[in-house]
Amino acid sequence: MKQIYLDYNATSPVAPSVLEAIEPFLTTHFGNPSSSHSPGRAALEAIEDARMQVAALLSVGREEIVFTSGGTESNNLAIKGVMLAGGPSGHLVTTAIEHPAVVEPARFLERTGYDVTWVGCSAAGVVDPREIERAIRSDTRLVSVMHANNEIGTIQPLAEIAEICDEHSVLFHTDASQSAGKIPASAPELGVDLLTIAGHKLYAPKGIGALYIREGLNLEPVLHGGDQEDGYRAGTENTPFIVGLGQACKLAGGSLDLAALRMRALCEQMHRGIEEAIGKTVPVNGAAAPRLPNTLSIRLPGVIGHELLASCPEICASTGSACHSEVHLVSPVLAALGLSSTEAQETIRLSVGWYTSEEDVAAAISAIAGAWHSLRPV
Repeated sequence: MKQIYLDYNATSPVAPSVLEAIEPFLTTHFGNPSSSHSPGRAALEAIEDARMQVAALLSVGREEIVFTSGGTESNNLAIKGVMLAGGPSGHLVTTAIEHPAVVEPARFLERTGYDVTWVGCSAAGVVDPREIERAIRSDTRLVSVMHANNEIGTIQPLAEIAEICDEHSVLFHTDASQSAGKIPASAPELGVDLLTIAGHKLYAPKGIGALYIREGLNLEPVLHGGDQEDGYRAGTENTPFIVGLGQACKLAGGSLDLAALRMRALCEQMHRGIEEAIGKTVPVNGAAAPRLPNTLSIRLPGVIGHELLASCPEICASTGSACHSEVHLVSPVLAALGLSSTEAQETIRLSVGWYTSEEDVAAAISAIAGAWHSLRPV
């Protein structure tokens, strides 16, 4: 059975040229970047080249990029780093539709004495900047709002929120793990002070990520040890994967517009095809808002999402956030949209990528429609 991979929001395959870039640093150029000998210098130079490639994708200075183990660590460093650097108390504003990699650091801070305000979203899955402004207090240190939602793909109005944060002298962080490499993620244009990316979402390996930290900011490190990454991220650098992330960012930056057009067309083809095949309207979650070009979160009427996917095992997709794929509870994101429990359970998320073909989409339409008809009560 040929597998049809439609879960690019969960993870992406490593691009061939990324794998090619990594290989020499697993074998020939294996030196420790902190060493002063030739193998060490070669590794250090490769890291700095990669830092420049990541910085170019985000339109920032290379000295503003800190390499981490992934999006979760970057979010922890951004959120805990800002809040802890300001003292044992303070106020954080975030949203009800964030990824767990933001939600859980915020909950940790709540347990240790910090105040957190959770801002909701509209039925379209968009955060209202005015609600962010109403939540800001005199002791607010940080606002954290994701760039694009990992489950429904809605893009948040970061530039408007950034203006509000600037007016109130509050730092602004965004988790761009799901958006970087799919849509423009220029930190200066978005107006953010901190920005998270995750390598495995843009065709680099798992276990590598980066955090943009605007020049002049001071954060408390989450990991303590050596002085690597300007003291923000202790531990010997993962040179091979850093090189891979740099190459992935270079690839993404060179094909953003064309890739977005192609992926949007594939999602539209899939949505229309499923509707025609089942003869029913298939609602799209977040349809009224700007969305990532590769993400299609749909509700299949009368059928439980996880049961439908179990009935067509050739389709690799999810019912919401992949981090919760083993737990069939209502997604907090879908609940924040105001969906009923039934509507949330009818949802599946289909996300395409660089290697998705029109043939894949046609096969997916057929499989999903067949499963729907087999499960639909007569």
